[in-house]
Amino acid sequence: MHFDVLIEDQSGKKFLDILLPNLITDKHTVKVISYKGIGRIPKNLTSGTDASKRILLDQLPKLLSGYGKTYASYPTSYRASVIVICDLDNKCLKSFLNELLAILNSCDAKRDAHFCFAIEETEAWFLGDISAIKKAYPKAKDAVLSSYVNDAICGTWEHLADAIFKGGRQALLKAGWHAVGAEKSVWAETITPHMNVDKNKSSSFCYFRDKIRNLMLDKEGAESIAVKAFPHKKK
Repeated sequence: MHFDVLIEDQSGKKFLDILLPNLITDKHTVKVISYKGIGRIPKNLTSGTDASKRILLDQLPKLLSGYGKTYASYPTSYRASVIVICDLDNKCLKSFLNELLAILNSCDAKRDAHFCFAIEETEAWFLGDISAIKKAYPKAKDAVLSSYVNDAICGTWEHLADAIFKGGRQALLKAGWHAVGAEKSVWAETITPHMNVDKNKSSSFCYFRDKIRNLMLDKEGAESIAVKAFPHKKK
């Protein structure tokens, strides 16, 4: 099976490039594509922005339709799936999911596609594995790490910064958003190699992990595009 994984930023790609080999076995293939921000779902579900700007949600209708047309010409035995990973931020999960499913259902040439959410953002998946953080940053502040509630909407990257970055979130914000993005990439490169995919305590990470595994085990081909379980609930 082949996976096309779409994620909204470069730090997320670095995270997945390191993590996915621990999930996807050699007989399967994966391509991770990063974008320059999440953007917004376009009105009338029609991509209207310049594709060169590479904004994920702005281009998603065109992307999903394109994958559908591309793989429609492949042999029926060729299995492929698109995985779209978004930070939930402060959105309503149910409403956001329904909006994404509406994009998928509007495509003329449908492709097996699935949506996974980092709740609140990708750093929640790091904080789901405190042991990995401690291995990467032995001087991380235990009190800050232990106060985190998994998948809480609490300013996740800021919480992680308070635990491992000198001066915490305030020092990082003072350096500017470019510095924040660069530091997130450092975290991805530093923490991810120590993560144990089977012991992560983030429910949204576990949903993503199990989605990948279930698709690899699905010998009948593509799963239904209807999502029957939200990321924060186990099947």
